[in-house]
Amino acid sequence: MKTRRFVDTVTVHVLAGKGGNGCVSFRRERHVPKGGPDGGDGGRGGNVTLRADRNIDSLLSLFYAPDQRAEDGGHGKGKRQHGRNGADLCVGTPCGTEVWDADSGELIHDLVEHGDELLVGQGGDGGKGNCHWLTSRHRAPMEHTDGTVCDVRDIKLVLKTVADVGFVGYPNAGKSSLLAAVSDAHPKIAAYPFTTLHPVVGTVRFEDYTSLRVVDVPGLIDGAHEGVGLGHAFLRHIERAATLVFVIDMAGVDGRCPADDYMSLRRELEQHKADMLSRPSLLLANKMDVETAEKNFAEFVRRTKKTPFRISVATGDGVEDLKNELRKVPLG
Repeated sequence: MKTRRFVDTVTVHVLAGKGGNGCVSFRRERHVPKGGPDGGDGGRGGNVTLRADRNIDSLLSLFYAPDQRAEDGGHGKGKRQHGRNGADLCVGTPCGTEVWDADSGELIHDLVEHGDELLVGQGGDGGKGNCHWLTSRHRAPMEHTDGTVCDVRDIKLVLKTVADVGFVGYPNAGKSSLLAAVSDAHPKIAAYPFTTLHPVVGTVRFEDYTSLRVVDVPGLIDGAHEGVGLGHAFLRHIERAATLVFVIDMAGVDGRCPADDYMSLRRELEQHKADMLSRPSLLLANKMDVETAEKNFAEFVRRTKKTPFRISVATGDGVEDLKNELRKVPLG
């Protein structure tokens, strides 16, 4: 089965509706010998609005339809008939979408909460019909105005996932398995690096009906902040997380040193965004069921002066205790 493509950056061409033209018309009816100007006004053009929607998790639809155009206003008609207003266009985006001006590079707005809206294209006003120029001395006006032009612009949309907790770790550290164990998410899990190809969000639910959102990003490797590996493209998806969870493969099954992994992860996060290390964090020692894990755990504590939370996703040991710990984390 094919994996649905994940798109988190797209440039959109926005074209609001043009206002309809005013009409030049004169009343022509039997038994009305002095019929005057009766040209109606044009309708306004439609607006283009972005709206954050919790049910959308990718910018995929806009990737395939980057031109977003609202309806033009209708032209005025005789008998002072007003042209039809153009229909507004509301474009759904994921919560956490930043809107940038594609030309100036300026941040316009950040659509974070469900229902947040931003007007990105103002429709043109309708023109005036010739009935507006009727005076006692000007009985047959031919003047009218055309509808005004609409907003035309390019905007860049950048998605930064909204989550309370962000999982970070090296490939094969067990982040996806952990996400599946504590939340309702069903990420792809396999025994090879970079199984996770895009951010996966899950919701951890507690017995008192409270919940928190957790995001897992592709595994980070050395040089991630400079574009090495897959994780660099998705580092921004943990920028909104109030708490970070470092998932360390304490067994070192890929021949890596757990202490070196932890220090490298911290360095990559700091070089991506300096304030990330000032956030609350939870340190997990995963795969504690593997024989080499105890020796590595002792070495880890000696070198880092930190004692990680012990867990084994494979056996389930510590999973419920971890959920209780997650319940205590700061949510921003």
